[in-house]
Amino acid sequence: MSKLVTIYGGSGFVGRYIARHMAQLGWRVRVAVRRPNEAIFVKPYGDVGQVEPVLCNIRDDASVLAAMDGADAVVNCVGILAEDRKNRFSTVQHEGAERIARLAADNGITTMVQLSAIGSDAGSDSDYARSKGLGEEGVLKHQPNAMILRPSVIFGAEDGFFNRFAAMTKLSPILPLVGGNTKFQPVYVDDVAQAAVKGILGEASGIYELGGPEAKPLRAWIADMLGVIQRRKLVLNLPFFIGRLMGLGFDVLQKLTFGIWHNGVLTRDQVKLLRQDNVVSEGAKTFADLGISPTPASAVVEDYLWRFRPTGQYDAIKASAKNLQP
Repeated sequence: MSKLVTIYGGSGFVGRYIARHMAQLGWRVRVAVRRPNEAIFVKPYGDVGQVEPVLCNIRDDASVLAAMDGADAVVNCVGILAEDRKNRFSTVQHEGAERIARLAADNGITTMVQLSAIGSDAGSDSDYARSKGLGEEGVLKHQPNAMILRPSVIFGAEDGFFNRFAAMTKLSPILPLVGGNTKFQPVYVDDVAQAAVKGILGEASGIYELGGPEAKPLRAWIADMLGVIQRRKLVLNLPFFIGRLMGLGFDVLQKLTFGIWHNGVLTRDQVKLLRQDNVVSEGAKTFADLGISPTPASAVVEDYLWRFRPTGQYDAIKASAKNLQP
C-alpha cells in the first residue's frame, strides 16, 4: 500500500502545494483542517480517494491523534498572522506544533516537517516570533530529526503579500507603508513545498532558512509590484511610532467588536516584526543545501497580479493598439 502523509493545515497557502507534490509522487495524502467541507478542492490533486480532507483541531489531542492514524510522516503548516478569539499564538504555533510532534513520537512516527518562519526566536519580544521559536523547541524535543523550514515572506498566486498591497492600490492614490526600509527576501511557495517534500521523503533534516534570490527593502518590492500592475502611487513610508499607534487602534477595534471585525490590517505585534530584516541569516542552511534553485519573484508575479492593472487582462491589448498606424 502507498505511504501516507498527514498535512495539518494542508489546504492552506503552503500546505496545498505540498499536498499536490506528494500526490504526484504516489503518496496518500490526509489533509487535516478545521473545515473539511471548505477543503474539498484538494481532492483532484490525486486519484479518487488519494487526497482526503479530514476534520482536525490542533488544540485537541484526540483530534490530532485521529488525523495521524496510520501515517508514515506528518507535516505541520498551521499558523496565524494575528490572534483572533481562541486562536492565540501560544495555543496554535507553540502548543499545537509540540502536540503534533509529541503524539507522532508516541505513535512511532519519526518523520516530521515543521513550517516555521525567519526570525523565530523563543526570546523575542514579538508574540508571533516567540511562539514560532517555542514551537520549534517543542518539535525538536519530541522529534530530534525533524526538518524545520524558516521561509521569508512567501509569494505565489494565493499570497497575502503582493496581492494585499496590490489590492490597496485600488483604494487610494497614496500607499502607506510601515517598515519601508526593512529588507525582505520573498520566496516562491512551490520552492518551499519542494523543500518540505525532501523532509517527508527523509532526504533532509535540520533547520533551513529559505529566501528567494533577491533581498531588498520593502519599498523596493512595492515599487516592483507597482510596475507590474502599471499603477502610479505615492508610496509613503510611515515612522514606526505611527505604525504602533495604528496597530493599537486596530487591535482595540477588534476587541471592542468582540472579534466580529478581524484586524487584518496591522497589529502592534506586526510592527515589532517590521523592525527587523526578514532575510536569510549568514551561515544558515538554505535552498543550496537542498539542491533547489529559488525562483525569482519577477518570473512569477505577473502571472497573477495582472488582474490589478487598470484594465486587467486588456492592458496588454491596449498597449499594443497604441502602436498601430492610423
